[in-house]
Amino acid sequence: MSQTRKKTSSEGETKPQTSTVNKFLRGSNAESRKEDNDLKTSDSQPSDWIQKTATSETAKPLSSEMEWRSSMEKNEHFLQKLGKKAVNKCLDLNNCGLTTADMKEMVALLPFLPDLEELDISWNGFVGGTLLSITQQMHLVSKLKILRLGSCRLTTDDVQALGEAFEMIPELEELNLSWNSKVGGNLPLILQKFQKGSKIQMIELVDCSLTSEDGTFLGQLLPMLQSLEVLDLSINRDIVGSLNSIAQGLKSTSNLKVLKLHSCGLSQKSVKILASVIQTGHLAKLQKLDLSYNDSICDAGWTMFCQNVRFLKELIELDISLRPSNFRDCGQWFRHLLYAVTKLPQITEIGMKRWILPASQEEELECFDQDKKRSIHFDHGGFQ
Repeated sequence: MSQTRKKTSSEGETKPQTSTVNKFLRGSNAESRKEDNDLKTSDSQPSDWIQKTATSETAKPLSSEMEWRSSMEKNEHFLQKLGKKAVNKCLDLNNCGLTTADMKEMVALLPFLPDLEELDISWNGFVGGTLLSITQQMHLVSKLKILRLGSCRLTTDDVQALGEAFEMIPELEELNLSWNSKVGGNLPLILQKFQKGSKIQMIELVDCSLTSEDGTFLGQLLPMLQSLEVLDLSINRDIVGSLNSIAQGLKSTSNLKVLKLHSCGLSQKSVKILASVIQTGHLAKLQKLDLSYNDSICDAGWTMFCQNVRFLKELIELDISLRPSNFRDCGQWFRHLLYAVTKLPQITEIGMKRWILPASQEEELECFDQDKKRSIHFDHGGFQ
């Protein structure tokens, strides 16, 4: 009787529940675990969390078990409706046209994803105004490492709720809030929970209407973000007045590898400041630098920059392209750039779209192209 009961329990209850959850959470880690009974199944071994869930559910009354199954089926149906799956600890709902009702279903999904590491709900306009319901459940996904909320029409209440939630996800490494105008003027509310020792490696704030005050706050915060590797502040022209503060903060981000200041309204004064930091060796690990679409920088500013860019020994890509509507002749600074390239052993790509090169530099540039030891691509606007 004992053996019969064990067999009935294993085949009739435990196995189907485990299979359903395991199918739903395909990204959960498979960990072997010895059991008293010799359960054989063609499915992969479920994670500890799944086993504990299934075991606890078998002890519940029938009504609770039916409710649990119903919730699982609803959650699976929700993902199937969107053509998505929770795979490899990742829930990607990017550009799914999520409705307010969908957001409620997604919140109901979170308790079943305790090992979730990546959540992407970018490019879903109806997320705006509903983020509080998500942040209130952040403690259920405390292992989250990547959070992408780009172009979600976040409201002021949303960004404030987000700021409060960050202390619940201490493992966060990547944050994308790009194309959310309400981030501007509220950056301190959002990032106030980031403290010294934060694991954040990537911050993307493209076109967020950042203010000068936001820039000043960011400059003060940067020294605490020792793990930061990528910082993208592109298309935020109002931070120009706080670039001095940002530059001072960058002196403490010794691990920074990517810095993007595309279309930030940089001027000669601004360049004199992104140059002083470079000259003192504080951005020694920088591999990619984007200063494109900053057409207001004069020739004297570019000369100053090119004289100092040679100190970025690990630089691989540099972009100083002009806007599509603007063509300009290169000044004498191009000679300084060519000299700097000889001092940069890793550089392979220099974006110079719409810069017209002087004919006098054509021969020198051809020599670079013919040098088999240095494969460098100058993407420029042609010769005069």
